[in-house]
Amino acid sequence: MKVYDWGEEFFNGYDSLYVSKTHTYFNVKLNSESWSDIYNFDLPEGKSIRIVSDPATSAGVSIAYLAVSLGYDINVSRFFGGPDRKRKRFKFGFNCSLLAVEYYNIHNDGGTHITRFGDKNSPEHMRIDFTGIDTHTQGFDAYVFLNQKRYSQAAAFNFGRYQLRSAGSFFVGVSYFHNSYNFDFSNLPHDMREQLPDTWENYCYNVNTDNYCLRLGYGYNWVLNRHWLIGISESPVLGLQNGHITGNTKPFSASLANRLAISFVWNNKHWFAGVIGRADQGLIYNKKQAYINSDLSFNACIGYRFNLW
Repeated sequence: MKVYDWGEEFFNGYDSLYVSKTHTYFNVKLNSESWSDIYNFDLPEGKSIRIVSDPATSAGVSIAYLAVSLGYDINVSRFFGGPDRKRKRFKFGFNCSLLAVEYYNIHNDGGTHITRFGDKNSPEHMRIDFTGIDTHTQGFDAYVFLNQKRYSQAAAFNFGRYQLRSAGSFFVGVSYFHNSYNFDFSNLPHDMREQLPDTWENYCYNVNTDNYCLRLGYGYNWVLNRHWLIGISESPVLGLQNGHITGNTKPFSASLANRLAISFVWNNKHWFAGVIGRADQGLIYNKKQAYINSDLSFNACIGYRFNLW
């Protein structure tokens, strides 16, 4: 019992003036999530390309007991003229007061359009269906909070705590992810293909890398009153990547990414609601070209906390 109490205080202890438990074991939640992917190329001779995926929206319901959750959602985009494709995003997270662990698996192989192509100073805007895409990112992050007694990430992004007073915390950790990006432009018209770099063999751009990084960041919860909370978390991810990148001659290069999240949370006794926006970006860069991918998501939910015993 003493070991359990020590572990509970060490990993999950808070300053009661700043953070409070919800004192419930169960919650049921209705939620909706929308997301889109954006791919930007900055190429030699002042050329640029932008590829955008169709926004996809899901809606569902979940029930949770402590850290275990069971849910079901459906793709509602197809009922409003959006893409009729299966969800290809999976994210899982665990956090306590001291640390957080996140796993993600994102795959996109269609439903995209070229919206900009040509001179980056005066690009031609368009909407061309683009089927030559197959991207996959998979990885995990683990990090610890340095002011864990007074700052609760769970209060802002998981509805698992109440933040009573405004507070923030730096956090530091590690990040590993594997990138597999394959863009095949060979089916574009001849005049568009001729604007692609000479190093893109067969008019293809490919990335297959393992990334080993440090994640450094800061989170802050701003308590407006006893019902409303605004949370923000910003964290650059810096390290090395090893593998193949079209246009790179060296196996090792810098790995650069960024994770940004903003939340607006409402609590009223057992009821809670919130909206959460996230923007995850990655940069692949050399002296001749740059590639930036952005994963943008927006989540809205309303829920109720309760006990059965």
